[in-house]
Amino acid sequence: MTCKGICVRYKAQKPVGTGRYASGQRRCQICEIFIKWEGLWCPCCGYRLRTKPRNLKYKAKLRARVEADSIEAKAATDIESEIQEVKIKTKAKSKAKTAKAKTTKSKAMTKEKTPCKYCEKLFIYPDKHEKNCKKNTEVISSQSNESIAIKA
Repeated sequence: MTCKGICVRYKAQKPVGTGRYASGQRRCQICEIFIKWEGLWCPCCGYRLRTKPRNLKYKAKLRARVEADSIEAKAATDIESEIQEVKIKTKAKSKAKTAKAKTTKSKAMTKEKTPCKYCEKLFIYPDKHEKNCKKNTEVISSQSNESIAIKA
């Protein structure tokens, strides 16, 4: 296992303000280089990459940085969830208002019911009912004539 020079393509620049490991860089002990690589193994020599510092002082720094990032992420998700709750509440209120408006419009646009000529029941469309009304003698006699004709 020796360095083949492939790792030079993935060489990482030192980040400003944060540590190398905190920014996602990894170190190969064989190639002796920090690289920007997502895998666990070096693309050059195949040796396992270090993802954490070995020095106790830098381990503590990295741990503190990770904890701070997780607290910030949690706060951000809390804020986003509160924003979504507010949006849901406002949508519910607007839906309630539109529902009220629709019911008042529908009440205003309802047609008056008129009674049937034969049975005196109230209907919005009495002409449709009158054709099939049981008390309509014309319909009954025509149906009986038709049924007799079909049977014969």
